[in-house]
Amino acid sequence: MLSRPVKELPKGQYKTYFAPAAVAELLGMLSWGAISEADIQQGNSALAVLSRQEKQLSPKFTLKENFQSGLVPRFNNLGEIAAPELTLIEKGILINSLVNSRTAKEYNKPANGANGSETLRSPEISLGNLTFEEILPSLDTGLYVSNLHYLNWSDRPSGRITGMTRYACFWVENGEIIAPIANLRFDESLYRFWGAENLVDLTNFQEFIPEVGTYENRQLGGSLVPGMLVKDFTYTL
Repeated sequence: MLSRPVKELPKGQYKTYFAPAAVAELLGMLSWGAISEADIQQGNSALAVLSRQEKQLSPKFTLKENFQSGLVPRFNNLGEIAAPELTLIEKGILINSLVNSRTAKEYNKPANGANGSETLRSPEISLGNLTFEEILPSLDTGLYVSNLHYLNWSDRPSGRITGMTRYACFWVENGEIIAPIANLRFDESLYRFWGAENLVDLTNFQEFIPEVGTYENRQLGGSLVPGMLVKDFTYTL
């Protein structure tokens, strides 16, 4: 399928299926000024409106830290032990942020064993109901996105993320893969693609996407995530 002629698409909104590797890239942005309690307190967080309960995500979206796989240690850089599981977002509502002992002392909050940078270490997004066989029929006409890269905040207070499609991304018509696509840049808010209006469903299977970074040292752990089907995802270039 990758050998077929490349299809160039105009900018616009397309129904999109994101494979687990792409979902893991989007999830990773929550470690860049979102799920940290310090960022919430300092007004830097993309989840600030979620923490104030001014918005909520889809009831289909649940996120937790889950250390029970044993792929990353529960202790942080101070030797403090996190709980085996910590629910962060439950059915679209922020239940917990990541709080280390320094933030706890500064803002009089209970610590929960977060690391010094209050980033996700072993995140898991809960399953949905979309089966593997239903992915293309449910997508019908739109984009099948296997991988993303170059992600960054374009407007952090509103949760807007920009980035690009990477390899093995396809145009789908009537539930059939037609052609690989030319790379697209997207710019979309997490309150839309994980929101009740646009998150169609998550898959009933997950994949473990390992951390492979080597900045300063070999990164540990990874994300356990399903794929997701989103309507009206915004591509800008």
